[in-house]
Parts: sequence; C-alpha cells; structure tokens
Amino acid sequence: MKKVFVLIAAAIVCMSANAQVQFGAKVGVDATHFWGKDTEHGMKIGYQFGALMEYKFNPHFAIAPEVVFASQGGKFNIYEADNKKVDNTFTTNYINVPLMFKWYATPNFSLDLGPQVGFNVYSKYKVGDLDAEDIKDITKGVDFGVGLGGTYNLTENAFVQARYTMGLTDAFKGELTEAKNGNIQLAFGMKF
Repeated sequence: MKKVFVLIAAAIVCMSANAQVQFGAKVGVDATHFWGKDTEHGMKIGYQFGALMEYKFNPHFAIAPEVVFASQGGKFNIYEADNKKVDNTFTTNYINVPLMFKWYATPNFSLDLGPQVGFNVYSKYKVGDLDAEDIKDITKGVDFGVGLGGTYNLTENAFVQARYTMGLTDAFKGELTEAKNGNIQLAFGMKF
C-alpha cells in the first residue's frame, strides 16, 4: 500500500514540475443577445473585464478558470402608433465564472471549451429615451451556460480570444418568457 502512495505522490510531483501556471487579466467587447422560443431581438454591444488563471499540464492541455464581469442583454425594436421604431434594451450584467478546458493545437493557438456559471448583479430595461427600469426581480439570479472558442497567444504574455457562450437556462423567472443568454466575445489579455 505504501508503494501505491509513493507512486501517486511521485506522479503528482512530476505533473506539477512539468505544469506551468500563469495568471492574467483580460478586457473585451461583447455582442450579446437573447435566444429561444420567445425572442425577436437584435444584438446589444457590451463589454467584459476580468481575471484568469491558466494551468498548463503539458504542451497540449490546460485548464483556465476565469472571473469576468460582463455587460450582457439584448435589444429589439417596437413600433409606436406613428410607425416609428423605438429601441427596447435589456441590460443584464453578470459576474461570470467560466472553467475552460484548452487544447493547444499549436504552441500558440488553443481551442477552448467549458461550462460557465453567471451571477446576475444588475438588470435594467430601457424603452427609447426613457429612464431605465430595474427588472432584477423578474430576472434569474444564476445563469448556466457553455462556452466555445479559441485563444491565440501573440507573445508569451499577450493573447487575443474569441468565444461564444450559449446560456442553457432561461434568463427570466416564471412563465414570463423563454429567453436564454447568448454572448459573442472578443478579448485582449495579458498573462503574468
């Protein structure tokens, strides 16, 4: 039994010796929307910023948890009596925590896939030029999704990233609507 523990400990030490851990930060622009049965909408431009860690097991595989603030939501037009278009904008901001599994196809490019949980911190609805109305009481506090994208390392420390995150749970409570979050993300970041 001691030999088994010694072998496991040796394997962990070897993995740790070959592993590379980097921390970093990123900032980016998002094109967000709602998708699902009850949606007729358009894209809303948002933003994101946050921190990340990348733990590289070997030259081909890594895991990268992140903590990111993202301004999400969606936009659609309604028509007033005089046939004038009015923008209706939903802003649902989240603290998102994706856990990306990375496969390095080349030393500089990885394909990224993984789950994400988002915590709603701010929800507003705005019609045209009117003041925004707080709708946090009708939006869900937690959002689950999955992300797919890629990361290209420009240098050892700088990278660009593109990802689509598809929400898997309704963004709104009850029978109000069946609308899920969708988020196209483009980001630039630095690893330290």
